[in-house]
Amino acid sequence: MLGKMMHKQLTISSLLEHAGRYHGGTTVTSVETSGEVVHTTWGEVERNARKLAAALARLGFETGDRAGTIAWNNRRHLEIYFGVAGGGYVCHTINPRLFPEQLIYIINHADDKVLFIDATFVDAAAKLRSHLPNLEHVILMGSRDEAAAEKIDGLLFYDELIAAENDDATWPEIDENLPSSLCYTSGTTGNPKGVQYTHRTTVLHSLGGNQPDGMGLAARDTVMMVVPMFHANAWGSPYIAAAVGCKVVLPGPHLDGVSLAKLIDSEKVTVSLGVPTIWMGLLQGLEETGSKAESLERTIVGGSALPTVMIPTFRDKYGVELIHAWGMTETSPLGTLNQLLQKHETLNDAEKGALREGQGRAPYGVELRIVDDENNRLAEDGETQGNLQIQGHWIIDTYFKAEDSALTEDGWFDTGDVATIDPDGYMIIRDRSKDIIKSGGEWISTVELEDIAMSHPSVAMAAAIAAKHRKWDERPVVIAVKSEGADLTEQELLESYKDKIASWQVPDKVVFVPELPLGATGKVLKNKLREEFGDVLLTEVD
Repeated sequence: MLGKMMHKQLTISSLLEHAGRYHGGTTVTSVETSGEVVHTTWGEVERNARKLAAALARLGFETGDRAGTIAWNNRRHLEIYFGVAGGGYVCHTINPRLFPEQLIYIINHADDKVLFIDATFVDAAAKLRSHLPNLEHVILMGSRDEAAAEKIDGLLFYDELIAAENDDATWPEIDENLPSSLCYTSGTTGNPKGVQYTHRTTVLHSLGGNQPDGMGLAARDTVMMVVPMFHANAWGSPYIAAAVGCKVVLPGPHLDGVSLAKLIDSEKVTVSLGVPTIWMGLLQGLEETGSKAESLERTIVGGSALPTVMIPTFRDKYGVELIHAWGMTETSPLGTLNQLLQKHETLNDAEKGALREGQGRAPYGVELRIVDDENNRLAEDGETQGNLQIQGHWIIDTYFKAEDSALTEDGWFDTGDVATIDPDGYMIIRDRSKDIIKSGGEWISTVELEDIAMSHPSVAMAAAIAAKHRKWDERPVVIAVKSEGADLTEQELLESYKDKIASWQVPDKVVFVPELPLGATGKVLKNKLREEFGDVLLTEVD
């Protein structure tokens, strides 16, 4: 052998070790469930995470055991992210807004050995406890609370567990291919499916996702993670933040626009991440508080399609760049980010804004393609629509405890999205395959219909669904929420579609409602809308 390079395991604990050693004094701001704002540091987070790994070993944890969390975005949750995985165990983040039956199914299917809970969820955990036969411990994320202890037999307290361990606890040596975290999909049909990540895939996702054309976080940034930590590992942002050692702001349970606006100003947030409904609320919060969000430079927006009207509003009024992203639980989740190319620098703001409306390009580490229903690859010309598929270093192969691979015969994961890809690799989600409307044999995109509706100044939120139709099988119906104080009629909203889309694509009906049903991550629950309004056109006179 003429030469050899050093080999080190790609582990999650190595990300935090870096943050603790080289950015140990950098602030981590945490809004607690009580509303108290606590400031800690990466150095303290690293030390507590090490001690947590040791505490779990003392509780009898073995390599690969799962630890569930039902918690908000706060500093203890951040420590659990790293402490559980760094100890060789699996951090299983659980959506707290699921129905009790779903929580019971997920916790039992994951076979969680312990459950970490925020104070908000003590009563819920007490009710679930008897349905979780394999759960050995429930740990309250805080100091001793006698009232909580009376509700849950044998309740342990996070702060006491940490205090009982030595400050010089060490990370164990583990293999990078060991599982590190587990998330369940938020699918609307059937039982949720588990996606189990490894240390290697997570570290590669952190490196690939933070290229200059990715999230682009740097040590000088202050990043506010509004996307829930139970939603696809907060899009990988906790790991990326540790890798660069930037300041972190964890907003806790209060995600209304006013609370976020105040937090942005007080903590001088430069970058944030969240779903479109969060940023719609922030616009209202900025108006209400009079804040100009002067520190905020850009936001990463994902989870659902971004209303295009938001791009110029944030840009022109607040100087904030909105960066569209796309991904799934099955993709760790980063699949694309919408960053511009050098040739786009000569474009004006409106032209750049138009490019920003899509979901963007794949970073190194993943590859996209579109195919027809027979799995034949389609042209990437920006016009041809097809089923979106993905493969790469951090993409699922097999669901947790499943026997069969989740991939196609030639090794791609079918996302369930319908998309176009242009010659530069820019991808636009045209619809979810289960949401797209097929009217008289022709496809109509709900994404486009929703964008036009939400561009109307009198519309706060909107969703388009396929409603049954006697002649055309399906026709589009828009379910809309009016802006506060707006006096908008159905005909006025339908008129706004004129000259924006083909006449046959214009919705047949608009239904105004007080609010849209939202999931825990801010996505509209279209299955519920279809249940309620799917037959609304059958009573109409043809």
